[in-house]
Amino acid sequence: MLRRWYFLLVLAAAAFSPAASAQLSIEITGGGTNRLPIAIVPFAGEGALPPGITSIVRANLERSGLFRTIEPPPSALTEASPVNFPEWRSRLADALVLGSVAVMPDGRYEVRFRVFDVVKQATLGGVAYTLNKNQVRATAHRISDYIYEKLTGERGVFSTRIAYVLKRGNRFELQIADADGAGAETALASLEPIISPSWSPDGRRLAYVSFEQKKPVVYVHSLQSGQRQVAANFKGSNSAPAWSPDGSRLAVALSREGGSQIFTVNPDGSNLRRLMSSTSIDTEPVFSPDGQHIYFTSDRGGSPQIYRMPANGGDPQRVTFDGTYNVSARISPDGKSLAYIARNSGRFQVSMLDLGARQVQVLTDSDKDESPSFSPNGRMILLATVIGGRGVLSAVSSDGRVKQRLTVTGGDVREPAWGPFIKE
Repeated sequence: MLRRWYFLLVLAAAAFSPAASAQLSIEITGGGTNRLPIAIVPFAGEGALPPGITSIVRANLERSGLFRTIEPPPSALTEASPVNFPEWRSRLADALVLGSVAVMPDGRYEVRFRVFDVVKQATLGGVAYTLNKNQVRATAHRISDYIYEKLTGERGVFSTRIAYVLKRGNRFELQIADADGAGAETALASLEPIISPSWSPDGRRLAYVSFEQKKPVVYVHSLQSGQRQVAANFKGSNSAPAWSPDGSRLAVALSREGGSQIFTVNPDGSNLRRLMSSTSIDTEPVFSPDGQHIYFTSDRGGSPQIYRMPANGGDPQRVTFDGTYNVSARISPDGKSLAYIARNSGRFQVSMLDLGARQVQVLTDSDKDESPSFSPNGRMILLATVIGGRGVLSAVSSDGRVKQRLTVTGGDVREPAWGPFIKE
């Protein structure tokens, strides 16, 4: 029983049920408190660019759990209009966004907007973006990121992407979508399971495990060219790839020398190196954000727990001590917190360990959680769980207050991974 967790990679992949559609829909199941009231006036002229930019921006900010959008009155205001701050304050708005859309001589469009602090009666900034009709969603996400950062002081993640695995009939599909679940595309389809997607730090490649050769093999897949190469195809199991922060190495779990042990390997399969020797099962490696350590799951103490060792190998130190089952470690982008799956009274839930204070908080109220993945700003955690006998993705804020559910009608999704910030 203590080693049952070692086989979860294979068992989880086999547990999918058929799916009918690849489009994720997001339902907010728990909102944050003290949300900032913000008025986003429909951008003048945006009717030329369906779907409306402001509706996407509003949905993004609402979904973050930090904002409460206020329905503004009909208005012809633009970013250049004078602002009557007392009037907007009387409407209980703390922040205001005004904008416009104009057609350029070359047929493209220009979107201009400004963000205002209503309480301080100040302009926080504004930007102009040039786009064509197929860039509406991407531009709306960039506008959302700008507003979010101006009002919170931290980077928004609306322009980032997520990866997940979808089972459609008898096919497994590795899907890539916007952070809001829209624009899903299939990066890989296979009749055999695909598991453990992991984003490269630059967001251009995915490492994952595929069973197309009737055994688990680690691949590195270029999202730009669609080409891929084998990173680990050794005797036995090749699993759990995780990128180093500089993108030069992958940490993997291999059974080529018996059991399951942690190795590092270059993305092209060269320079294989075993990091330590033990008779225990060691798996699920992940690098710390500074690249100095690798966290991993091991049963060396008699039950599955999370350990840490130097990234180039060395003596491991135990990290988790509460409970008898703690697996699937993920480190927050600032390196201060550890998210993982803990078994609590028979329920498998996402927990958060403050590495400094050593305090643990259970973040979810579900009971079959898997595969936690931090957003690149550390604000949210994406995970897989089971609701009503069906696999869905969920998201929970790092303080446990904001909760979302991402579903595909008639099907199951699993194995989520949140991508990095997009470099401009």
